[in-house]
Amino acid sequence: MRYGEGLLEEIRRRTDLVALVGRRVKLVRKGRVMWGCCPFHQEKSPSFKVENERRLYKCFGCGKGGDAFKWLIETEGLSFPESVEKLAAEVGVELPKWSPEDEAREQKRKSLYDIVELAAKFYEEQLFDAGGREARDYLKGRGLDGAAAKQFRLGYSPSGNGALIKHLTEHNVTQDDIIAAGLARPAEDGRPMRDFFYNRVMFPIGDGRGRIVAFGARALEADAKPKYINTGETALFSKGTQLYNFATARAAAIKAGTVIVAEGYMDVIALVRAGFAHSVAPLGTALTEDQLHLLWRTAPEPILAFDGDAAGLKAAHRAAHLALPHLKAGYSLRFAFLPGGEDPDSFIAGSGPGAMTVLLEAALPLSQLLWRTETEGKDLSTPERRAGLEHNLKEIVDRITDSKIADYYRRGFEQLVFESFKRRSAPADRDGTRYPGRSSTARTSKPGGKFRGDFKPRPLPGSPEAVSASVQSSALVRSGQAGARHAKEMELGRLLVESPEIALAQGESLAVLDLTDPSLDRLRHELLNLAASGSSLEKAGVQTHFTRKGMADLLVRFAGSAVEDPQASFQRAVADLRELTGHQTDARRLLERRKALSQRPGDGRGQ
Repeated sequence: MRYGEGLLEEIRRRTDLVALVGRRVKLVRKGRVMWGCCPFHQEKSPSFKVENERRLYKCFGCGKGGDAFKWLIETEGLSFPESVEKLAAEVGVELPKWSPEDEAREQKRKSLYDIVELAAKFYEEQLFDAGGREARDYLKGRGLDGAAAKQFRLGYSPSGNGALIKHLTEHNVTQDDIIAAGLARPAEDGRPMRDFFYNRVMFPIGDGRGRIVAFGARALEADAKPKYINTGETALFSKGTQLYNFATARAAAIKAGTVIVAEGYMDVIALVRAGFAHSVAPLGTALTEDQLHLLWRTAPEPILAFDGDAAGLKAAHRAAHLALPHLKAGYSLRFAFLPGGEDPDSFIAGSGPGAMTVLLEAALPLSQLLWRTETEGKDLSTPERRAGLEHNLKEIVDRITDSKIADYYRRGFEQLVFESFKRRSAPADRDGTRYPGRSSTARTSKPGGKFRGDFKPRPLPGSPEAVSASVQSSALVRSGQAGARHAKEMELGRLLVESPEIALAQGESLAVLDLTDPSLDRLRHELLNLAASGSSLEKAGVQTHFTRKGMADLLVRFAGSAVEDPQASFQRAVADLRELTGHQTDARRLLERRKALSQRPGDGRGQ
């Protein structure tokens, strides 16, 4: 242990806990104790107590409590050593010096921080220099301007294989230190020392305190392999223990109550710029145990937002199984899948931040993802295969070390197996009447007694199938008047999702519309039901209602942008739709008339 209990107690004694907590919570004195509303859960009457005498805080609603160190860990996501260092600096307690070896090692680390920071500034300057045009063009093509580049400290490593070494050497940095910082490859096989990065867009990687410790880099050559590389392992950087954008995202994640884990640097940048400041990414590898615990220190249920392709599903499956032995009460993972062919950047650009919010809110719990990966696309038509499924589910449960959580998973999987394969319903007589007193294997058999081979679980809300089908169907515009009608119905759906209050003012017109899109019909009926119940139909409340009812796919499908006059736009859309409906009705009647005439007995013509 680096700090003795006497030292820690001295820091606690000098810390004004009421003032520390009061930075985030409004406290009111009642006697000798301060009270406020708990910052860790929603409450209307204060149950959160802070005492300077005992140097403790405690919530009698959710049970959270502790000392000043625990407060910083809970509210700022700091590690224990970081919380000690921060409070010691605030209250003027000098921390003990290390051994000469420790001191030398720490001084070396401090100098490496300075060297990496010097490199980051060099890369930033190069991006806006004449030689950085290709890198700037790449970033512009990804929708990033100069302000975005400065926000994330993006840079460019010149194509000359020694530009950074020359720059650092001019600032009196030794070659050994340049190599130790991971910025150069040592001389070997007769080749001189050379830059580790060249002709790449640079993404600085910060540690938990925001200090730049490494870089991710994307090649500008189309055929470069690998496309992305990171700084190698150094005294400052280990890619399995750190997350991109973590220092910035940590405070936002604690405030939001969750943290979003995307797949790469550009995904995080797109999410942050769209308002999702609580976004991070692993550093070019699958999620590790260290990164998982880092996430759980920040939020109890991180959302892993992956592409809906095979690679994204594989990454989700790997993360799910990684988490199993470490699950504990209140801490888990959720999974959101983007539609096929989309990444956060393209999805947000095409559908807007609102659609991304809906997709994240509909994220799958860990248990549902595990069920889906064990059943999706698999032939479970025989008893042996179903027994194999139960065996696989048992192995999943056995990996969970928390006995109570394992028991909940066991019961949940048993219920899903029962609902999918074992539930028995009353058989029907020949006239179709069913009698509850009788039973037959409803799901597993068909006439002739053979097992079905077509079992396929229904897509879960938030899964690639549920979300992707709803989003991508907007592109399936048919030709002619049918296509025009489809486009008009999509416009109508977007108006209703963006301005659901239309259903209150235009309920009668909406109710009698002849709609061909089943999804729009579902949206209409749900909004009319809400209107009839007296709900206000405020947009945020409607989105929450749809998500809780498992209908978030409708919001994703019809996601759009706001219009200046939604009521007038709605009336125009309805008028256009009625006109198209009339044209299609006339055409259908004409076809029916021609068909009837062709089937009449010949009148002598054409014979």
